[in-house]
Amino acid sequence: MSIQKFNNAAGELERIVLNGPKGASAEIYTFGATVTSWKSMGKERLFVSKQAKLDGTKAIRGGIPLVFPQFGPGALPQHGFARTRTWTLAEAEVHGEGVYARLELSDNDETRASEWPYKFSIQYTVDLTATKLSTIMKYENVDDQPFEFTSLMHTYFRVPAIADTVVAGPKGVVYADKVKGTDGVEEERVDVTVDANEDRVYKDVPGIVSVGYGNERVLVRRFNFKDIVLWNPWAEKAAEMSDFGNAEYNEMICVEVGTVSSKVSLCPGQVISCGQLLTVEPNSDSNKL
Repeated sequence: MSIQKFNNAAGELERIVLNGPKGASAEIYTFGATVTSWKSMGKERLFVSKQAKLDGTKAIRGGIPLVFPQFGPGALPQHGFARTRTWTLAEAEVHGEGVYARLELSDNDETRASEWPYKFSIQYTVDLTATKLSTIMKYENVDDQPFEFTSLMHTYFRVPAIADTVVAGPKGVVYADKVKGTDGVEEERVDVTVDANEDRVYKDVPGIVSVGYGNERVLVRRFNFKDIVLWNPWAEKAAEMSDFGNAEYNEMICVEVGTVSSKVSLCPGQVISCGQLLTVEPNSDSNKL
């Protein structure tokens, strides 16, 4: 197991590569603290568009972009500023079962001059083992006044074919459909499939969600995040994005953990940790959620 750091060179952004047990690995760009690769059991588990900008001109299209302090459109640019700020690598070490890196982000003159002017500190820990990837954000209010925010881990999962991909876990959960403009709808399906542009916010999801394809699935466990966002742009929306291939919607699905249907509130000095644990396992009837 090892840790590699690649510095800026020839216009490329700084990145860290974690090499874990049994061939597992993860790649993290300090720009946005975006995890752009997670390999486990011999396969790439994350999707990054071939047309993604990796030069710092815009957020990276794929991997696990970090949304903070605003989900979606609003007073700040889309999805806030965390995914387009350069984070600082604070620590990276090998541990008993794997390897981890911790990155940090705090307020600066630009954020304090924005529509969200508060003083904050975030520690982001990415922990890799043979079959698991943990991504945890520790948010701290270092201001002298309370603040509120929304946040999300915008995980793009790579799948062999969207038509053969099943998301299990949200049955019975109420969701907002941002494509249809509806809210308060209860999910009736045990296995959720996608065959059109989907943009749903499942609210207060009670348990584990999984992304299944072929004979494998990835379990998505949340920590202190309430919601799950399900997104696929499909053909029409894909064609509208300059950093996304026209047919790449066939290769991905976003299952995103976060708290976005309500806000997280922190008083001065208060801390909260939120995140996800992703686990690769065999996909069989005996493993039903």
